[in-house]
Amino acid sequence: MRSGLFFGAGAYVMWGLFPAFFPLLKPAGAVEVLAHRIIWSFVLMVVVVAAVRRLGDIRNITRRTWLLLVTAAGLISVNWLIYVYAVNNGHVVDAALGYFMNPLVSIALGLVIFREKLNRWQFAALALAVVAVVIMTVQLGQPPLVGIGLALSFGLYGAVKKLVPTDPRVSVGLEAAIATPFAVAYVVALQVSGGGTLTGHGGGHVALLVLSGVLTALPLLLFAAAAQRLPLVSLGLLFYVTPAMQLTWGVLVGNEPMPPMRWLGFGLIWVALLVFTVDAVRRARDGRRVSTSLTA
Repeated sequence: MRSGLFFGAGAYVMWGLFPAFFPLLKPAGAVEVLAHRIIWSFVLMVVVVAAVRRLGDIRNITRRTWLLLVTAAGLISVNWLIYVYAVNNGHVVDAALGYFMNPLVSIALGLVIFREKLNRWQFAALALAVVAVVIMTVQLGQPPLVGIGLALSFGLYGAVKKLVPTDPRVSVGLEAAIATPFAVAYVVALQVSGGGTLTGHGGGHVALLVLSGVLTALPLLLFAAAAQRLPLVSLGLLFYVTPAMQLTWGVLVGNEPMPPMRWLGFGLIWVALLVFTVDAVRRARDGRRVSTSLTA
């Protein structure tokens, strides 16, 4: 439990600090940053998978699993691209909204994709989230596309990963491997055309681009380790550390506007998350009681 909390907190705090890191990669654009994240995270994951002696698992992967991994690679790439764009273009608060919405989007996806049934508290939380999105749409004059895009892409990524019967370290490495040829081709084309930033900006810039891959893979590995050691309720509660840090950064450091209607929308999201969390904790306790009584 203690090591699980350590790994989980490490993953979520690292994700929460991303708004401070990605602006350091300028003048690289969002797509170039995405490409380097993919390439260097792949390099790191090759080392990790080899170190834990799981390279042999690749031979046993079925065609269905490969299709799921290709889908997962596409979804997480979209998620990373939206996030880097948001952080580097003054939309950190919108990114925080997306990750606050993520557990609620997961509920909706469970309902639509896996035909899971909602209890009244989950339905209430989902309804509050819908109202919050409507309020923010009215305030912005358009839907909060960054937040919705992040929540949907990560929620769908989680739904796909739920179906992948592969060691998490191997699956993360293969997702990077699938996307790496496209990322390398983009970086090469960008450099040849003179639009790349890998050269001409000093060794520090190169080091930061490489570090972006390490900081992409490391939290995923910490998260996988935490997921093996913590109950889902504890893991879910820790999740809120990331968007809370992002929101704080966006408001206090980025000076992003927070008009009253936006605060109202966030307030409804937080109420929805509170309803969702209390219900999840209650159901987890009931489950433990049933398990204890059956054991006795």
